[in-house]
Amino acid sequence: MLYRDSASAVAAEGLTGALFLRLIDQFVHKHGHRPSPGEIRSWEMSIPVLTNALLDAGLGKVEVLLEYSLPLNSKRADVILAGVHPGTGESSYLVVELKQWSGALPEDGEPLLCRVDSYARPVLNPIEQVRGYCDYLVSFNGALADHPERISGVAFLHNATEFGVQGLLEVEQSERGRLFTGDRRGEFLDYLRSKLGPVSGAGAADELLAGKVGPSKQLMAVAAAEVREREQFVLLDEQRVAYEIVLRAVRRARQSDHKEVVVITGGPGTGKSVIALSLMGDLYRRNITALHATGSSSFTTTMRRMAGARKREVQELFKYFNSFMTAERNGLDVLICDEAHRIRETSANRYTKAEHRSAKPQIEELIDAARVPVFLLDEHQVVRPGEMGTVDQIKAAAAAKKLECRVVELDSQFRCGGSDAYLRWVVRLLGLEAGGPVGWEPDGKVALEVVDSPQEMEAFLEARLAEKYSARMSAGYCWKWTKTIKPGDPLPLDVQIGDWSRPWNLFGDRSIAGAPPAALWATDPAGFGQVGCVYTAQGFEYDWSGVVLGPDLVWRTDRWVADRTASKDPVFRKSTGEAELNRLIRNTYKVLLTRGMVGTIVYSTDPETRAKLRELVRPGRVEQALQAAEVVV
Repeated sequence: MLYRDSASAVAAEGLTGALFLRLIDQFVHKHGHRPSPGEIRSWEMSIPVLTNALLDAGLGKVEVLLEYSLPLNSKRADVILAGVHPGTGESSYLVVELKQWSGALPEDGEPLLCRVDSYARPVLNPIEQVRGYCDYLVSFNGALADHPERISGVAFLHNATEFGVQGLLEVEQSERGRLFTGDRRGEFLDYLRSKLGPVSGAGAADELLAGKVGPSKQLMAVAAAEVREREQFVLLDEQRVAYEIVLRAVRRARQSDHKEVVVITGGPGTGKSVIALSLMGDLYRRNITALHATGSSSFTTTMRRMAGARKREVQELFKYFNSFMTAERNGLDVLICDEAHRIRETSANRYTKAEHRSAKPQIEELIDAARVPVFLLDEHQVVRPGEMGTVDQIKAAAAAKKLECRVVELDSQFRCGGSDAYLRWVVRLLGLEAGGPVGWEPDGKVALEVVDSPQEMEAFLEARLAEKYSARMSAGYCWKWTKTIKPGDPLPLDVQIGDWSRPWNLFGDRSIAGAPPAALWATDPAGFGQVGCVYTAQGFEYDWSGVVLGPDLVWRTDRWVADRTASKDPVFRKSTGEAELNRLIRNTYKVLLTRGMVGTIVYSTDPETRAKLRELVRPGRVEQALQAAEVVV
């Protein structure tokens, strides 16, 4: 939340212009960059319209929460109005989505998505947008979980006429999602009075802000229900847009012998796999043939284990990218390619039968396998030579086949406490975006701490485990990995740092000495005793993440230096160029640094690198880290 006060006070500050300066300052503090000119303009044009409506309705004492951040999510509701219900006397909340649109048309005649002149892509109908926000808050804010009737949602298109947006009104309206235009301002005032009384809303606002935040629903724990029963995730904004675009492509494919490619791209935690699972569940309920595929043994194995725990046929819905070498052309309606940044140049490897070997690109095999191939990817998570799933490569492959390729970009994320500021800090730290490393400014969403030893890291994480959090330690691939362990032997302590040593996660699909197989390291509670690598951590999340930066990436004076000789990763060969090696190692640490949902603890084996991290992350943050973590107990 950027600012809160009574409607009267917000209106007064808006008249002087001080309000907008406050919002800009708070935005910079929380997000690490200035809001766009368009966002500032929307504040200046829309907030006074709402506060004037509240004053005209006699609701000047209602509390106004501006740019309210949804918990464990980087999405923001434009406004939440907090007050007392005039009928029940209980706390009452109204989520308001403000739009300056003068008109909007349904996309291809379907009102869930709409076209607006100022946007290049279709956007979610604001009725559905605000309804999603309400549903999400009920799921994640303790003040509403037991009282879902206390929240309502409304979109106010104050510049629009009924005629200009009539197509949007075909979407069903409800208590959590309805729409008013400037034409119906009088009705909007009556609606405000029906939800909020003319008394102070400060207490209701305090109650909402103090509501215990529930933990983000763990992806793997609900995979089975997603596939077999019903959606348990709420898809918001561009997530819902991506979901609807895929479903529309499926309808077109079935109705008119149509084929098209959909690419959904976004950073860690933006909901790519949530969309994939939601689509799987919906498609199966509609009896539409679909398969899920990845290039990750860990991810696919975990999907199979969780979604197909009782039914083997469900496990068979989860495949690998190289499973489609001999697939019938367009034999599937939909192929969902999750973690598509792990697509390889070809599917052939040393285990491929001679009669199946082919130089055909793996991207082409995946496109050919279904009427609607869907690729979900993050280009900054390419960590091995030969991985080539980029947006441009997929678009080029589609164009070569004269196929339409739709690209949807996800920009809100649910991992790392929903902290955009933290993700931006990580990519700048590692030089994956311009500007260089910057100091970390805590934003209250995610905790970050630098420690001076692996012992300190492990002790901190063990304390979190005792508090019923999940936690894992991971490291760069800088120590040998013993892959063969004789029966009865202890796990080899491969990761050695001074007098501290721990085993790597296991190699293979067998449990040994109580440790889980490699594919389940991130999800099995017994995984904490071993150090994970990028190949077992990628695609997963846990509450607390401890990350060891090894000697393969060190800070020297004013830049990062990648050391080929320090890496023990066998995928790096002599033919791997220095620029590619540098990029892949940085991407590796980006993956490891973005697994924690509550907080991340960082240690570097290199003194100069530790000193740089200490310079960027001020010491003594452990208590604050624990306070930040309390919101998800």
